[in-house]
Amino acid sequence: MVLTKTPICNFGEKPHSFSLKGVDDKIYKLEDCLGDKGTVIMFICNHCPYVKAIIKNIVDDSNNLRNLGVNSIAIMSNDTKNYPDDSFDKMKDFAKDNKFNFPYVIDETQEIAKKFGAVCTPDFFGYNSNNELQYRGRMRELKELKPVSDDESDLFKAMKLIAQTGKGPKNQIPSMGCNIKWFN
Repeated sequence: MVLTKTPICNFGEKPHSFSLKGVDDKIYKLEDCLGDKGTVIMFICNHCPYVKAIIKNIVDDSNNLRNLGVNSIAIMSNDTKNYPDDSFDKMKDFAKDNKFNFPYVIDETQEIAKKFGAVCTPDFFGYNSNNELQYRGRMRELKELKPVSDDESDLFKAMKLIAQTGKGPKNQIPSMGCNIKWFN
């Protein structure tokens, strides 16, 4: 596990199109996932301790953001051959066990992670209603892989602001987690 932090937000950048298979065996395209007021595209995996530490927040925030017109999708881009805990079958189990309320899709070629510039799990990309990147920060502060508080997460506050104003917060704290497991 290599601890990696996300780069600063490239405000205004557009999301990249994709067509990826979900754990429900449906194919999801970018346009299928867009919310009226914004969209969260997150790169996660099953085995990362940083993802596991906030998975309940991810699900809860996705539920609450949907009520604000913001949709979410999770993409898993890790090398599943060398990291079998991230296999497609285990993705199905992870989504079911954690009651995912958003598509969880596999990026088998890692092409989408590379296009987005994703670097770690979790890595959050928050877009406004014009599909302009407005947030590239963390879910919330962790200490020893435990949330420091249980109030509204940084991600939720940022996406709520984006849903209301179209603009993300100027100051953003990078997400950090395990590096994406690239093919050798």
